[in-house]
Amino acid sequence: MPTYVYKAVTKNGMLVKNRVEEPSRQVLIKKLKENGLIPVDIIQTAFRSTNLRQTKKKKRNVSDTDEVMQYANTSRIGNEPAKTFTARERITLFLTKQDRITQKDIAVFTQNFLLLKKANFNNIHALNTIIQSTENLSFRGILEDIVAGVQGGENMYTTMEYYSNIFPPVYVNMIKVGEQSGSLTNSLEQALKYLDDTAAIRKKLRAILIPNIAQFVLLIVLLLVGTLYAIPAMQNVIQELGSSAQLPWITLWFQDFLNGVLANWYIPLAMVIAVVGGTLFYINTPKGKYNFHYFKYAMPVFGKLIYKLDFSRLMKAMHLNLQNGMRIQDALEVSKSVCKNYIMLSMVETAINNTLIGTSWVEPFEKASFSSPMQTEMLKIGMQTDLTQMMEKLVEYMDVEIDNELDRIMKVLPEIVYAIVGAVLIFFVLVVLVPCIQIYMGNWLFDAYL
Repeated sequence: MPTYVYKAVTKNGMLVKNRVEEPSRQVLIKKLKENGLIPVDIIQTAFRSTNLRQTKKKKRNVSDTDEVMQYANTSRIGNEPAKTFTARERITLFLTKQDRITQKDIAVFTQNFLLLKKANFNNIHALNTIIQSTENLSFRGILEDIVAGVQGGENMYTTMEYYSNIFPPVYVNMIKVGEQSGSLTNSLEQALKYLDDTAAIRKKLRAILIPNIAQFVLLIVLLLVGTLYAIPAMQNVIQELGSSAQLPWITLWFQDFLNGVLANWYIPLAMVIAVVGGTLFYINTPKGKYNFHYFKYAMPVFGKLIYKLDFSRLMKAMHLNLQNGMRIQDALEVSKSVCKNYIMLSMVETAINNTLIGTSWVEPFEKASFSSPMQTEMLKIGMQTDLTQMMEKLVEYMDVEIDNELDRIMKVLPEIVYAIVGAVLIFFVLVVLVPCIQIYMGNWLFDAYL
């Protein structure tokens, strides 16, 4: 059974803490409210099972959670002040409160769940089987919450939505489509492919970006240090020897610029805060969020890839629903949950309205100009022949398109990064290295001698 550490407030405003074992987070919240406690924070710490031995080793030099929570007692609800944790106890609680759940844990769970579903396990039996082999205590407790929800008549995705910080929204929506359409096995295959593709893309991007970003940061640091410390030292040497030689104008200009920024540091800081704050505020408005989502599809380099990924997920979800005998209108209604982009959602809503008035549901995707003629033409032909079969071919075509788009980005992205790093490197040479070479060559000594 999962173990939770909770903080709650009494009717008198007293903060209480305790560590308890409950079947799920929802059950704990209900019990707290029934006892007149208002939940403030609930953290899952571990999962205990009577038929499974704990194999997790105790961390060296870190106290056990039981030792940390020995002062947490809900009996302290009166006027007596609660125990105040020391800094060491707070750090210990933070280190031992939960295991970190990674994307690899989710991928392994999805793969195992898919194998068990193919072996005709029902959801409860499959989840209980996976729980027995899950080493991550926090993830095991989440799976136990999912089992409790399924046993209570809920769908799996309902509990997964509660753990939105663990399960990606697209992943949850894929499971949702699978459960609602009766094709959970196919949805699990898509979810596993989504996790694998996401991990592969991140790995490729990190291989390109991290070394170049490190070089960029190093060049910026060298530029700032050289301008603020090395350049003044060179100027002092030239002035002390009475030379009339001057450093390059770009070096002097950048030095004056940096000195001005340092002298009035609060002005650029305020400008940065204003720009960032204004941008975030605008993005959180309905119009700003819509424009931001449009920019995601229209942005250079990554825009086409983002749209193709969203459109491919939508078509895969619709294909699953159509295979199970859904009407186009119902398939669109269920499938739209796999996309979170407002532009895509608006196209789907327009498509649903078109089906109600008897016009083509492909028209919104065609007019939006984000879809290629090949994609919309395949859908039109499918409407005249066999839409399910044609959509299967469209999904295969989209997978090829996404792979080609990824290859294109992997060729273009290094060139963009190299251009930015190269521009900074050239500026560094002009500002810092050229004066150093002049000092090394000693031409300014002739001016001092004369």
